[in-house]
Amino acid sequence: MIPRRFFWTFDLLILVLAFMLSDLVAPHFQKLLVSKDILQMAWLSIFSPEPEYTLGPIAQNLWILIVATLPMIIFLEIDGAGKWVSQSLTRIVLAGPAASLLGVSLVSLVPFSLRNPPVPLSRLLLFSFGIVSALGLSAYRLALRRYYVRRKAAGYYVRNVVIVGLQPAIAWMTRYFAENVSSKEYIIFGSLDVQNHQTAVLSAAQGGGAQPFHDSTVLGHVSQLGEFLIQKPIHEVIAIQPASGGEWMLHVIRDCDNLGILLRIVPESLIAGQPLRLHTLFPFQALHLPAVVLAPPHLDSDALFVKRILDVAVSVLLMILLSPLFLLIALAIKIWTPGLPVFYRWRVVGRNGVEFTGYKFTTMAADADQRKQELMERNEMTGPVFKIKDDPRMTPLGRFLRKYSLNELPQLWSVFKGDMSLVGPRPAFRHELERYEFWQKRKLSIRPGITCLWQIRGRNNINRFEDWVTMDLEYIDKWSLWLDFKILIRTAWVVLAGTGS
Repeated sequence: MIPRRFFWTFDLLILVLAFMLSDLVAPHFQKLLVSKDILQMAWLSIFSPEPEYTLGPIAQNLWILIVATLPMIIFLEIDGAGKWVSQSLTRIVLAGPAASLLGVSLVSLVPFSLRNPPVPLSRLLLFSFGIVSALGLSAYRLALRRYYVRRKAAGYYVRNVVIVGLQPAIAWMTRYFAENVSSKEYIIFGSLDVQNHQTAVLSAAQGGGAQPFHDSTVLGHVSQLGEFLIQKPIHEVIAIQPASGGEWMLHVIRDCDNLGILLRIVPESLIAGQPLRLHTLFPFQALHLPAVVLAPPHLDSDALFVKRILDVAVSVLLMILLSPLFLLIALAIKIWTPGLPVFYRWRVVGRNGVEFTGYKFTTMAADADQRKQELMERNEMTGPVFKIKDDPRMTPLGRFLRKYSLNELPQLWSVFKGDMSLVGPRPAFRHELERYEFWQKRKLSIRPGITCLWQIRGRNNINRFEDWVTMDLEYIDKWSLWLDFKILIRTAWVVLAGTGS
């Protein structure tokens, strides 16, 4: 979802473009009005200038845009900027003309408030700006709404939810979802029991998968929540706090905090019996439950939206600029190692335990995976990660590609798709993840990336997996756009220096 404040920028851009277009359209409209054979409507004569009348340079009339913009943007903000998804089509269509009418009216008052205005008001330009800005504001809102509604209908914004609590409370919550929540917004993945440890096993033993609203399948015990959040793509946990007891709640809070999962705590006393008139104080939350919402850092941060925009823009730009290099590397792989594929398919685990397939240029022999076990005693890394210097499975060309990190370039496609980011912790293989300690799994609480702190702090000199993860967690805790920028700059230097292996 686009952060609300970005609509101010979009509105401003539309108004600037509308003003520039109006400056181009107004002269043609002027010719239409001065023609005696066309448009004989008397009321239009107020816009009909003398034939020798000129609009003047655009800079001279720029004050019209400056005066009109602020009230128009304020009106659109009051009307509900960013809430166009829930608004009716009629309201969206009328918002543009209403804002334009307000702006044009205030501009028209300027000459009346000043006895001797320094710059004359171009009524024709003002009229054109009002029409074009009204059409532009309504059109782009309708386009965005249509885009969002279509993606929502396709299931792009569905959030998987796990409910934790006593069985009666879970049953109540399941009914609430069935009666009040759209399946296009939330799906109950299942529930975790807080009483009987032997009630059920994880959904992996049951076949897994999200459950419909009427099915509150027990996935396991609350003590298994941390593992479950790693293994399954869960977006939110709803924990129902009982009126008495509830020592397990601390465990739930800790797991959600460590793994960066949104936690919604609903006191059982607020949902027992008849529904209360209390409702959520967070209007951006669709459930409207009387709950305490504990969100992970940067959950609703505009900076994350900017990060994603930069990821897309930079990945597209680099793929275009480096396309000759991509082709050259692909040809080199086919010439020197004709039996190997150009790309190595990289099946790894990303944020929230979601698996995805990434791509790298092939750098190892075809039997590399089969020979890994016999080389295990030479592993230079402690922990679940395997890495050795002068790996005998590597091809000569692959050794060169790794030295300058050229084998990583196809991951730009994963960045563009949204599976990865330019900067973030390294994604994990599923077999590596099974050997992670719980605190190490927190590195999967954000989108993985091509580079991170460990790449610029020693890279090949890091032999302890714990040190590697510690740097990833440091990045998560201290993340900012400025930190990403510094890591990218230093990564470029490291790559040019050829310190990879």
